Amino acid sequence: MTSSPLAPSSVDDPQSDARLPYSPAVAARFPAPEVRYATPGLEQGRRAFTTNTEISDWLNQIAATSRGRTHAQVQTIGSSQRGAPLQALIITQAAGTSPAALEDSKRPTIMLVGQQHGDEPAGSEALLIIARELSQGLLEPLLQRINVVIVPRANPDGADAHKRVTENGVDMNRDHLLLNTPEAQALAKLTSAYRPIAVIDAHEYTVVGRYLQKYNAVQKYDALLQHATAANMPEFVTKAATQWYLDPMRKALNDQQLTADWYYTTSTDLADRSLSMGGAQPDTGRNVNGLKNSVSLLVETRGVGMDRLDIQRRVHAQVTAIGSALRTTSERAAELQQVRSFVTREVSSQACRGNVVIEAAQTPEKRDVVLLDPNTGADMTMNVDWNSSLHLRTLKTRPRPCGYWLSGQSDMAVERLQMLGVQVMRVAEPGNVLADIYVENSRSSTDRPDVRGTVAGAGPITRVSVTPTRSAIDIPEGSYYVPLNQPLANIAVAALEPDSQNSYFANNLITDLGSVARIMTVPALVFEDTD
Repeated sequence: MTSSPLAPSSVDDPQSDARLPYSPAVAARFPAPEVRYATPGLEQGRRAFTTNTEISDWLNQIAATSRGRTHAQVQTIGSSQRGAPLQALIITQAAGTSPAALEDSKRPTIMLVGQQHGDEPAGSEALLIIARELSQGLLEPLLQRINVVIVPRANPDGADAHKRVTENGVDMNRDHLLLNTPEAQALAKLTSAYRPIAVIDAHEYTVVGRYLQKYNAVQKYDALLQHATAANMPEFVTKAATQWYLDPMRKALNDQQLTADWYYTTSTDLADRSLSMGGAQPDTGRNVNGLKNSVSLLVETRGVGMDRLDIQRRVHAQVTAIGSALRTTSERAAELQQVRSFVTREVSSQACRGNVVIEAAQTPEKRDVVLLDPNTGADMTMNVDWNSSLHLRTLKTRPRPCGYWLSGQSDMAVERLQMLGVQVMRVAEPGNVLADIYVENSRSSTDRPDVRGTVAGAGPITRVSVTPTRSAIDIPEGSYYVPLNQPLANIAVAALEPDSQNSYFANNLITDLGSVARIMTVPALVFEDTD
């Protein structure tokens, strides 16, 4: 079908030949939208979603046909583990598409990321539609006030295999602090280069599966939404996310007769009947980008395990939510830039002052959740144990240091921090500083958990109990210093405090507790650039 991607159509969604995972009464709750979207993977009668090659062709065609003041360029930002190109499309009315050109435009940049999990195709298909509408369609006028970076498919190997994880079995959406996969590294470098003021992460969630097994119910909502919820998140970024982004996004979905709620999931343990919001750990793209002072939102639409069922409606929900975020960024451009300027100064100014949260956890609550009866399709309201990420419990705090010292053998940790955009300086001349060193009390090896269970592909982590102990330490030439008077200070805290589950020590990027120390006074040292 060659109609415009936003043209009305009476054609129903293409369905797979598989039997419905629930009754026709449930299916009736999710009629096809009045619009019909056209991408290679959404063609009538097609079984496969858009392939990696087709995505590349689509992006290159947009770049080749961009016109007037609108510039579109495809950038290959890395390669997947099987060698597929990881590609981003830069769309702007700036003088060029480089990070410097977008910075010079004085317009905020928003980044859109799809299909970190390979078995969640609706976000990828939706971002192809969004890219075309920005370059030559209904969304193009927004480029007068914003720049857009789009990564339609962040996990091409997983998409090829129709599996959640990367080729080596890692859940890449738990790899945004450690950066063990080339896919997460590519996204980190892109984000550091373009410094988006907002990041939208498009996913899909399980509709039946564990919900039928645990609750004899089917998930109801077209979209589940959540902003960044990590410890040490800047307050004003959270307010911007909730008031400027999520409230209008919910209204936009409602106006299209699409339902929405807070994001939640349930563990793979069938005996555990609690529901949990997206977690508080600084490992997901949502939380890591939030700690980088961006408005960072998760948009999850119903879809995992559904193959092509309701694919037009699923894509419609993604297009609606992402379109709302683009309009918010355009309408709030000046205010968002003011918030970014304030927050970067505020975070930088906190070095050597106050306390920093080392670990936080969700707050147990009770909440009514609406699901669907799998036979009648009727609403089922269930009162459940609910682990909330909106009000975190502080488990451990410490005085915020002025910075962190890293030994000269910490090259891997330094490399990962720099990929994240964190400033790291090399010590040019030896010296002596007052520091808190980590005295070990005990350690154990355990799996790395998240709200679903155990993080896929993470391997065992080292959990250590430490006591920071004040000491004067010698700082040799060639070692490193990570100052906290920088905008990304909270990323450094997440990585370098050894007794948190996502730290570089716990995950073996730093192997010796003696290789890191908390610097408690401004060091009188001579530094040189590490770039």
